[in-house]
Amino acid sequence: MKLLICFVPMAMLHTLHAQPLLSLKEAIATTLQNNFDIQLLRNDSAVYALNNSFAKSAFLPRLNASTGILFNQNNQRQKLADGTKKEANNIRSHNVNSSVNLNWLVFDGFKMFITRDKLQEYVTLGNLVLKNQVQNSIAQVINTYYGIVKEKQQLKAIEEQMSLNEERMKQAQKKLSVGLGAKPELLQANLDLNAQKANRLKQLALIDQVKEQLNQIMAVQAGTQYEVYDTIPINRNIKMGEILSTAEQNNTDLLVSAQNKRIAALTLREKKADRFPTVLLQSAYNFSRTNNQTVINAFTPLLNQNFGLNYGATVTIPIFNNNTVKRQIKEAALDVNYQQLLYDYKKSNLQAAIHIAFKNYVMQMETLDLEEENIKLAKENVYVSMERNRLGITNILELRESQKSLEDAYNRLIAARYATKQAETELLQINGELLQEL
Repeated sequence: MKLLICFVPMAMLHTLHAQPLLSLKEAIATTLQNNFDIQLLRNDSAVYALNNSFAKSAFLPRLNASTGILFNQNNQRQKLADGTKKEANNIRSHNVNSSVNLNWLVFDGFKMFITRDKLQEYVTLGNLVLKNQVQNSIAQVINTYYGIVKEKQQLKAIEEQMSLNEERMKQAQKKLSVGLGAKPELLQANLDLNAQKANRLKQLALIDQVKEQLNQIMAVQAGTQYEVYDTIPINRNIKMGEILSTAEQNNTDLLVSAQNKRIAALTLREKKADRFPTVLLQSAYNFSRTNNQTVINAFTPLLNQNFGLNYGATVTIPIFNNNTVKRQIKEAALDVNYQQLLYDYKKSNLQAAIHIAFKNYVMQMETLDLEEENIKLAKENVYVSMERNRLGITNILELRESQKSLEDAYNRLIAARYATKQAETELLQINGELLQEL
């Protein structure tokens, strides 16, 4: 580790210290607050909750008031049975109408009760869909965050190779100065160093690219700079039995499917309720007043006023409606069957996914343990080769081969760490426990 730090340029060290350190929990918290997918689903969930808050309104009566005034200016001509004719122009009158109407649906085949329950289920569905998206977003953040860590570790491996090549250059220069070395050895060490410098520049660009991917997930401004921790912690305590016993209760995708099943069943009951009669209570208070300024018939009143209360009930019995209700019931029943098949399919896939993911998790941990052992051997091999080179009892090919072995060992080790973390994340995501593990 000390070798790696000493070969980082001072300007870069100043930049690293100037940038804030972003933890995984902070990245996840920022994502949960800003991520657009989560915000959209949170809005949908709020709509479900709003609709449910007004569910009791379906049980209440409807009260409406209306009023109006009408002015008339007419020309009239009448011919009576006795032959009398009457005629007048510009006869003016006006009419005022007001009413208050009460309508109360007291029975609709219990449809209003089913609709109330369905709205509550939609609230639960909205929460589950939001939770599912949160789990997916957290998994995406974890994989991307540790993707940055992976590339940083790759950068350190490159810088270690640079330090080895610089040491090779020093040894080659020293042997050449005392007449024990050859110029090609010095040149080759310089070429290898320059190649590693080029790789380092590419790696820095790659780190910036992955950071931009994380910025996009967190929905922060492009170009936001920060540093991440340089280790990838591995949870080695995940048990197959625990995952199998809790996955059905915790897997958010399966829970969403189960909730859709319940909503489909309520929709079927809702459609069946349309077969029942409906009972509507009605009541109204009416007021009407007509003023005639002039009349040409003695029997026509100058003032006509009516007001009073009426009430009653209306029973509507469905007899035939072009089989619309029958068709809707069959469609709802098909949807119930579809949701059941979809749930069974996802449940079967969940069991298979758990077994596959756990086997991959175990295999990746075994691979990681092997690569941890290999890196120790590769480092020791390079140390021996460097000492042999310093003493002049080896050749450049042996030294370069040991360096290449160390480079390959680092690449495999870093890839194994990241793959193990991905396998762990996948298992926890399947079990719906990503948020609890943080």
